[in-house]
Amino acid sequence: MPNKKKPRKVTLLDVAEHAGVSRATASLVLRGSKLVADKTRQQVLASMEALGYVYNRAAANLRAQKSHTIGLVVTDITNPFFAELAVCIEAALENLDYTVMLCNSRDNLDKQDRLLRVLSGHMVDGIVICPAQGSTSNTIQTLKQWQIPVVLVARYIEGSTIDYAGADNILGASMAVDHLVSKGHTRIAFLGGVSDSSARNERQTGYQEALQRHNLAFDPTLSVTSPVSRQGGFDALTYLLDQPDPPTAAVCFNDVVAFGAMLGLQARNLTPGIDFSIIGFDDIADAALVRPALTTIAIKPQEIGEAATSLLLNRLQNPDRDHLRSVLKPHLVVRESTSA
Repeated sequence: MPNKKKPRKVTLLDVAEHAGVSRATASLVLRGSKLVADKTRQQVLASMEALGYVYNRAAANLRAQKSHTIGLVVTDITNPFFAELAVCIEAALENLDYTVMLCNSRDNLDKQDRLLRVLSGHMVDGIVICPAQGSTSNTIQTLKQWQIPVVLVARYIEGSTIDYAGADNILGASMAVDHLVSKGHTRIAFLGGVSDSSARNERQTGYQEALQRHNLAFDPTLSVTSPVSRQGGFDALTYLLDQPDPPTAAVCFNDVVAFGAMLGLQARNLTPGIDFSIIGFDDIADAALVRPALTTIAIKPQEIGEAATSLLLNRLQNPDRDHLRSVLKPHLVVRESTSA
């Protein structure tokens, strides 16, 4: 049988010769440069199509040490807050020709470390990460040694000098307590969240400072940790209702915990917003749709996502600048789940 030779792969030089331009001009067209006249651009694109030219992005990335890929690591993709955050970051980066690799650490340190090694192996240009419970500055130091730009989102790591985007959690929790006190509540619980989360610690601080400002004693039995889930909120609220002197209102770590707490009330034939007041945190889309509609502290995951994206892009352009913090001001959204 005759030996069939494999067809030669079309190169960029072939395209340039077909279009009657230099290889440098053809390369500029590939990179979307504005230095090329529109007529010439169309000419080169037509030649690419005619010759069947396929751009080898992987090889180009290797030459340029750029992958046009960003890693996004969150702790729980089933949490609507992180889903909304991820959608916003992906949309912002897509417009700049970046692909987002979404990773779910499940709030597990070992899995987070594995994911970060995988992202490093894929030569990502940068990483946006909500650090897993128990993360330390050593985690970030490793990424710095790998020379990967990083932005922390929603949670920060004590002792790390790294860019951060999040909300003013202390102010938000303080606003929640102020609202409940204005309704006449004096036995106010703080519900949900894991104990060594920077976000929970800040929200607990705001809760305690507001109680002190209103001359209300802090009762540690009213501060209950739980998984950040509906079941966690349900169990924490049930525990509080079984206490000898239960609260009449609760500030919840986030909206998902608040949804679980409302289910816990309904399981006792109590009506949220009438028999017991509930405030969430985040203002995810479902907060306005549940019944009764949830009063919450809005921190807008879309805005946090935009801030994190902006910090990362700025870091890519200015790798040696000082680290920056983007802390967004929350606001109270009053709905049906709180009353006198």
